Amino acid sequence: MLKLATERQDYFVLSRKAKRLSLPDGPEFRVALMGDVSTQHLAPLLQVLITDSGLRPVLYEAGFDTVELEALNPDSALYAFTPQLIVILQGTYKLRAAYCDYPGDRRQFASDRAAAIEATWKAIRSRTGAPILQSTFVLPYERPFGNYGLLMSDTLHGAVTELNQQIHRRARANEGVLLNDVDYLAAWHGRSQFIDEKLWALSKSLCSLQALPDVAQNIVDIGLACQGRAVKCVVLDLDNTLWGGVIGDDGIDGIELGDSDSSGAFRAFQQYLRELNRRGILLAVCSKNDEAVARHAFREHPGMVLKDEDISVFVANWEDKASNIRRIRDKLNIGLDSMVFLDDNPFERNLVRELLPEVLVPELPEDPALYVRAVSELNLFESASYSTLDAERSGKYRQQELRDQERTQFTDLDGYLTSLETRARVARFERSDLQRIAQLLQRSNQFNLTTRRHPEAECASMMQDDERCFPFTTTVRDRFGDFGLINVVILRHADSVVEIDTFVMSCRVLQRGVEQLAMNKVFRYAADVGARYVVGRYIPTAKNGMVRDFFERFGFDVWSDDSNEGIAYRLEVERYHPRRVHIAEVASFN
Repeated sequence: MLKLATERQDYFVLSRKAKRLSLPDGPEFRVALMGDVSTQHLAPLLQVLITDSGLRPVLYEAGFDTVELEALNPDSALYAFTPQLIVILQGTYKLRAAYCDYPGDRRQFASDRAAAIEATWKAIRSRTGAPILQSTFVLPYERPFGNYGLLMSDTLHGAVTELNQQIHRRARANEGVLLNDVDYLAAWHGRSQFIDEKLWALSKSLCSLQALPDVAQNIVDIGLACQGRAVKCVVLDLDNTLWGGVIGDDGIDGIELGDSDSSGAFRAFQQYLRELNRRGILLAVCSKNDEAVARHAFREHPGMVLKDEDISVFVANWEDKASNIRRIRDKLNIGLDSMVFLDDNPFERNLVRELLPEVLVPELPEDPALYVRAVSELNLFESASYSTLDAERSGKYRQQELRDQERTQFTDLDGYLTSLETRARVARFERSDLQRIAQLLQRSNQFNLTTRRHPEAECASMMQDDERCFPFTTTVRDRFGDFGLINVVILRHADSVVEIDTFVMSCRVLQRGVEQLAMNKVFRYAADVGARYVVGRYIPTAKNGMVRDFFERFGFDVWSDDSNEGIAYRLEVERYHPRRVHIAEVASFN
């Protein structure tokens, strides 16, 4: 994820930076590199890009073309390394040779190769919960039949196309497998610029040095998404960003939009933003404008693609945009580093960069027809998971607006909470929820006591471990709508102790009593299994300061204080006093 880049990363610049790199003291990010291509040119780039993201890179480079050997050997160096991400890079060069030497019906080549790749995934998944990042294969440039080859069923081009499609399908069916779409990068560069036959002959490199930084950045973007780094909100200027002209001067009929948008640039940009919104990215407005005038365009202009209901927070006034972005952040309860600010005005962009350096502020070209391309090129919206709750996120913030309005009618908190008629379902992990569970563990940074990022496959294993593990979720609704699955707690039981391994909650339900409800459940479970103590740990990060006194609020005592492992707490089960909550626990929402 490139914060302020206006041009593509340069291999030689990054290589020089790698030679004088000083590794940060932050948390480690352990990445294993495997493949039938060399990684010697790639590894230094990853070191730089991971360091630039604030993590401490620790890399393992497997031997050339040893993917299956490492995966199938339970004692291999791969598993001893304990990776947090396993990258498998496979190129078309070796695939071409295998295709040409294939002894059977070449129409079966793609299926056989896809099955072998999937078998490797399964071997890895059986020994580690680390996500696997599998590359796609770059389509070859040679076409022995010319364009007629598209009608043939047994060509290398067709085999690679089918193999990529099978990899897509099989990845969807295998938990913890993500895709690194190298073929997309090759198409973006142009395959003639991406493929470097001489470099392959000399060093078995996946691609040209010119394109290698984009491969590295793609890996880092996906890896950061697995670590909970994600853009959650796009903050939008209006005049000359969402439409042409200044609505305060030109009026609603004078702005360039709809039929008057001759190039269709602003309509295309709004369509792109609406698609982001539909996949769960929040949209906010931050404009120097009269709010009533600005909102009028969203409600009445026939050329507007985005509507009032697409905007989670609408701020239009004459104050500076940095202050208004802080207001938007507070309203949404998200971090500044999960926000992107898009504005056509260089002065406003530079102001926000200066005053809010955590916010991502890309350069926008002067021509609005290039807005979509400029934003897309930075790959700001990488994700390691997706659930139906993502698509519903904007609606949930609109529901929150109604709750806020309701709160103004009450003078006491108890009366307000009672009026919401909140219900909660507390349940052991269920397979249908695993994707959302893993997503909450990946993305939640503020109300997260340890920031342990358990991947989906590991959550599935815990779900099945009845003897040593009790992982549960809390799903919440009230009379205004459905919050969805917003709390994950993982308990581990050994002898007389129940350990709170993970306690994560969405900030959207702060001060609603959900954490008290969940802690009551923790101690009920501890009593049921005959435990004497419940223990937990707070590991401080740059973002989770809001829960630094979490255990103390429930009466826990400090057990040990280790600067590397955080603060450990302990409370005897019989000393816990259940908290009163204004939430009705239900078995189902039917």
